Amino acid sequence: MSSLTHITAPEGLAPGNGYSHVVLGEGRFIAVSGQVALDADGEVVGAGDPEAQAEQVFGNLRRCLEAAGAGFGDVVKFTFFVTDLAVMPALRTVRDRYLDPGRLPACSAVQVTGLVRPELLIEIEALAVSSS
Repeated sequence: MSSLTHITAPEGLAPGNGYSHVVLGEGRFIAVSGQVALDADGEVVGAGDPEAQAEQVFGNLRRCLEAAGAGFGDVVKFTFFVTDLAVMPALRTVRDRYLDPGRLPACSAVQVTGLVRPELLIEIEALAVSSS
């Protein structure tokens, strides 16, 4: 795990809900493409179920990070793309199972009109910095 500094609330900013406003560190840069709720066979997992889709997405992110020799503790930034902001509570519930509450990455959430397949509700991309 890399040595990262998490600044949850710089002076003049309110703390975020489940994220840090700033994360900085030194190490090997890792960019993970947007992950969606597709299994190893390319099939949609959890059609219509935001929590099931979020679980698959975070599992896919974990596999990508591990392939790069990193983990969720190395993530400095997530970007969440959702087709409906109503999925955010389910997404946050799943996210909280994967992240250390003391090492929360920076995060942006964007509502989009659609993703690559109409059954998909969530896409998440990650940026990480690893010391290994």
